[in-house]
Amino acid sequence: MFLFTLFFLIAVLYLFQCSTYKCVTSEENSNDALRQLQCRFFAVYLPATFADWLQGPYMYKLYSYYGFREDEIFLLYMAGFASSFIFGTCVSGLADYCGRRLMCIVFNVIYLLSCLSKLSSSFKVLFVGRILGGIGTSILFSVFEAWYVYQHVEKHQLPLSWLNNTLSKATFYNGLLAIISGLISNLFADVLEMGPVIPFLLAVPCLIFSGSLAFSLWDEASTLQNMCWFDVSNMLKISFKKEVLLLCLIQSIFESVMYVFIVLWTPILSPVSPPLGIVFSCFMLCIMIGSTLHKWLVAKKYKPNSILPVTMLLASVALGACALSETSFPDSCVYTCFLAFLLFEVSVGLYYPVIGFIRSCVLPEAYRATLTSCFRLPVNFITCFSLFYFLHSRGTERSNSNRIVHESNSNQLSNNVQIFTVCALVLLGASVMAKKLPVFLDQRETVLNVHNY
Repeated sequence: MFLFTLFFLIAVLYLFQCSTYKCVTSEENSNDALRQLQCRFFAVYLPATFADWLQGPYMYKLYSYYGFREDEIFLLYMAGFASSFIFGTCVSGLADYCGRRLMCIVFNVIYLLSCLSKLSSSFKVLFVGRILGGIGTSILFSVFEAWYVYQHVEKHQLPLSWLNNTLSKATFYNGLLAIISGLISNLFADVLEMGPVIPFLLAVPCLIFSGSLAFSLWDEASTLQNMCWFDVSNMLKISFKKEVLLLCLIQSIFESVMYVFIVLWTPILSPVSPPLGIVFSCFMLCIMIGSTLHKWLVAKKYKPNSILPVTMLLASVALGACALSETSFPDSCVYTCFLAFLLFEVSVGLYYPVIGFIRSCVLPEAYRATLTSCFRLPVNFITCFSLFYFLHSRGTERSNSNRIVHESNSNQLSNNVQIFTVCALVLLGASVMAKKLPVFLDQRETVLNVHNY
């Protein structure tokens, strides 16, 4: 089933690509300044994300391979999110003061050390590695984008609407690299039987390559050193703008649900022993389909605040289907959940480019990296709380398992239903909130308004 799904999704993606290519304006595709800027950005950004994707399918499996219990594994996951919550935001915020190129180079060093920590089976070493990984993740999902937006809007003064082109490409290429990384991880770890630690070692040269190119190809924003890092009152004033608060809340809800999904999909599908690399590649194909769909919608003149509510609703339907399947069809719920997960990943592919564009309209340049990283504070807090709840519920099940095994299994099923139901409901709420975002009709006027905050 999983291999058939992979080939089916490839066919769907090909059809989407063929229909979308004709819709994109030739001016965007032929502009030399945009192409050169994109090449410089992707040369650094994509190797960094490729290193991240290589590890994705085998994080949980590696900890299991080292013999850790499920509660210990979830503690390691929580360490990463807590680190991103406590340290990652501060480190990412330094980019607006010390320089974004510098922080991207720092990311590669930090993430390299995190990968090397996986060579050890010591819980303490792995715990430190997860802390470093949490800091690195915060930088990866805030500073790289901030560097590009400045170059695009401020330095090269390209049309703001063309950001959609770059953000859609970034999501698409991310999905493509994730597919390749999933297949490579599966080849080395399972087919060649080199063990689950090998994907983390393969990530090391990618990080070295990314850091080297950032040093040689990227330049630092000349205005960054003059920006008022200590103007906290002005930044707080911006933070309490209606559109900024709405954007923060929507992003927090969606990405918290996404991270809970990242942690749960492996144990939920584990009863049928799926090929993890193939499943991961299917997920990434769906992200690519979502990003291609976003490009098509933008070409058809759909506005960002029209696309975002549909994205939230699609994700809500997907996870609601998971909850329904586990209550109504428990015998076949694994395969139903897999299909629902695919739909959820399509919404992820839609989400990243549209939320990135709205951020570029709403957040002022002087505080872009800081505020983007601050948006991740509630994300990591909610994710840690969800994992703590999941860990506590699993611990309760194990304490009762010696008495009534069937009751323990029922409790596990009930917990999954509760998690999926809550996720579906909060995503539905996010869909309603997304409709309240202002309409960005005149992008140039929006940029001027943003700088006048």
